[in-house]
Amino acid sequence: MEGALSISTTFTPPGGTPPYDDLIGTDGLQRYNYRGTDPQHSENVALRRAMELGLPVIWFVAVERGAYEPIYPVWVIGEEPALHRFVLAVDPAQRFLPTGDAAPVDVRSYALSLTKVRLHQRAFRARVLLAYGGKCSICRLKHAELLDAAHIIADGQPNGQPVVPNGLSLCKIHHAAFDHKILGIRPDLSLHVRPDVLEEVDGWMLKGGIQEIHNKSLEIVPKSKAARPDPERLEERYAEFLAG
Repeated sequence: MEGALSISTTFTPPGGTPPYDDLIGTDGLQRYNYRGTDPQHSENVALRRAMELGLPVIWFVAVERGAYEPIYPVWVIGEEPALHRFVLAVDPAQRFLPTGDAAPVDVRSYALSLTKVRLHQRAFRARVLLAYGGKCSICRLKHAELLDAAHIIADGQPNGQPVVPNGLSLCKIHHAAFDHKILGIRPDLSLHVRPDVLEEVDGWMLKGGIQEIHNKSLEIVPKSKAARPDPERLEERYAEFLAG
């Protein structure tokens, strides 16, 4: 019980940038700021002890007021005293990677991809599904294991940040249709099915799940206006759909 058991990150309202989004090092590894600036603060000492003992901690990432996505296990694998922060491994495969400028380019890319999957995308999914009440915004399916947080603008692109206004809660069928340009969503939240798909004859899934939603609107949008799909992002994505 010498080392820290957990760390936490506060809630960021929709449209804001979560603090951890800006704390990825050039090596692709996540950073976590000190409590204050005193290296000997009790919380900083506890995290340092967890690092020395190789103990995993739980990271409670706030995805709504009073709601957290637990990321576990997470290891403290380094410290940057001049910058008042620790280096974290959010995936077991990151535990023994080199940190800082010593990391080769391919290793940095590998570490960054793991950080995004293990931390950023998990927190993004939790925030989006909470905003949409745990249902598909098109068909109202409410089985969480069949739901995804779809990006309006793809991750890594300008305006592709993992924030709720850049997300839609979609079941796996509608997510795939959206990603493969079978389905477009207009800035007014109405749905557009690709013309050639509307003319196809197939089974009941195509007819009821895809064709019959043409020109209808999203069934569910977040109650908070700040959390609703960003019209500018939708317009950009819809232009890609039409071009495709």
